[in-house]
Amino acid sequence: MLFTIDRELQKPVQNQLREQIIAALMNGQIAAGEKMPSSRQLAKDLGISRTTVMIVYDKLVEGSFLIALPRSGYRVSDIAAKIETPQLRDSGGANGSKVDWENWLDGRLGTQRNVVKPLNWQDYPYPFVYGQPDASLFPLPAWRECSRQAMSRLVMRDWANDAVMADDPELISEIRSKLLPKRGIYAEKNEILITLGAQNALYLIAALLMREGVTVGVENPGYPDARNIFDRRGVSLLPLDVDGDGVVIDEKVATSDILYITPSHQCPTTVTLSPERRKAILASAAENNSLLIEDDFESDTNYRGESVPALKSEDDEGRIIYVGSLSKSMFPGLRLGYIVAPERLIRELRALRRLMLRHVPSNNQRTTALFIAQGYHLSYIHKLHKAYGERWHRMEAALAAHMPGMTTAPRFGGTSFWIKGPEGLNSEKLAARALDQGVVLEPGAVHFMAPEAGLRHFRLGFSSIATDRIEEGIKRLAALM
Repeated sequence: MLFTIDRELQKPVQNQLREQIIAALMNGQIAAGEKMPSSRQLAKDLGISRTTVMIVYDKLVEGSFLIALPRSGYRVSDIAAKIETPQLRDSGGANGSKVDWENWLDGRLGTQRNVVKPLNWQDYPYPFVYGQPDASLFPLPAWRECSRQAMSRLVMRDWANDAVMADDPELISEIRSKLLPKRGIYAEKNEILITLGAQNALYLIAALLMREGVTVGVENPGYPDARNIFDRRGVSLLPLDVDGDGVVIDEKVATSDILYITPSHQCPTTVTLSPERRKAILASAAENNSLLIEDDFESDTNYRGESVPALKSEDDEGRIIYVGSLSKSMFPGLRLGYIVAPERLIRELRALRRLMLRHVPSNNQRTTALFIAQGYHLSYIHKLHKAYGERWHRMEAALAAHMPGMTTAPRFGGTSFWIKGPEGLNSEKLAARALDQGVVLEPGAVHFMAPEAGLRHFRLGFSSIATDRIEEGIKRLAALM
């Protein structure tokens, strides 16, 4: 049979059938003028509803792929005859290349250490993975509604054209009026740049400001991909120690040209920079004429105690380049972030972004702007706070009962706990063994510049695990340890 339906695929039957018909037409399995099976016969052969087949056929007629003939069923249109398939030449595959790629490529990229998690982590009963949302909490009908509004003909005229270097003014307005003030930041519209997530923001900043001869201080332990991005620029990386009050203010801070920090909710330890050190790091930057990159990556997950404003809110000299993320507060696949910085820097970053990708997809920007403007984002954050707050307390209790003394509860909230295991623990081996018990965790060595220093550490996220599974997962993990 030319077409098949896979019931185990998470794809509607209509979509499966339509895509297979298009593929058959494109690769020459169905020729122009050929008669398609009757809807009754195809439905019987595939074990699906005849109505489903009729809907697919009618949509293909709308797309000019099929022609409906009275009392003659459906035939393939001449669109198939117009598809030219060039003769493919055997290139010999990868082994046939005559180029010495090792001579051309930068070998450092292949040796960089990155956070790795099983691709099928959702199939495990106890996924303590970090940075992944609970899809059941997201207000999908609200997002669909905003997407529908963004796709109306009147609104589409605003964003369908090539924006070249510009951002959606409505999204900029929503960020300025609703998101930044909550962090104590007030910015003009020309001081904000939309990016493809926070990581793209860091790459843009590094590409513009970092080069050989520049010294960059990074938290240790810290965010691996920031470290990898900066290292790619050939800078000198200085590891900045982190303790219970955040970054330690010492000579390494003073000698750094640029500092990359996560002051509100340190990655990965979850500690918050103390008020005294906030003042000290700003004073050091002013005295040594250095720049600070503030990554406020979990700013919307503060559901414990009083609000901690962004360090940028205390920046009187324009030294802080603020990086925010909508992907964290909504869903990672959205890939939307933003940079807040002095207009002169934003202008250069905008020009650089134009060379890389012109602008962030305008339809996503407008849909997100509507989602924020109509209050869906705020109500979603409140919903997350309730759910995450409950999981946070369940995690704290389970860790206190089964892993006493191995973690300090995050002051800021967030979505994870940082664990310091007993002396001699190898969290890489623990993670591998834990999978057999259905538990997914994140080994901590990747967060350290010297991997051996972090072998006994690991991170447990709770944003994507059901509340009622937390204690059993922790119990299993403790038994393995």
